[in-house]
Amino acid sequence: MAILHALALLLAFQLIGEAATFALALPVPGPVLGMTLLLVAVALRRDLLARLKSTSSTLLMHLSLLFVPAGVGVMVHGARLAAEGLAIVVAIVVSTVLALAATALTVRALLRDDEDSR
Repeated sequence: MAILHALALLLAFQLIGEAATFALALPVPGPVLGMTLLLVAVALRRDLLARLKSTSSTLLMHLSLLFVPAGVGVMVHGARLAAEGLAIVVAIVVSTVLALAATALTVRALLRDDEDSR
């Protein structure tokens, strides 16, 4: 019965996140907002973590099953991926390079600030 309560709690936070995202027209995915709210709830109530630990660990052990729909999507839309493959690859490469550059510049600035404060 504890598993059902934990799953219901996890799904409730996802539902709250989805509803808030939809109602407030936020540019954040509902599950991300739900997980953020769950993090806040766990930080405020430590007993919640103990109640969710077993179920969430089991879900994480079987996380690969959640990628099956994405794999099916790739198979179903193979022709479209082939047609737009170059644009997708360019977008992935450019966004990765920009993310790495932004991270490097941020770390560099933080390290410089840390050295200045000493």
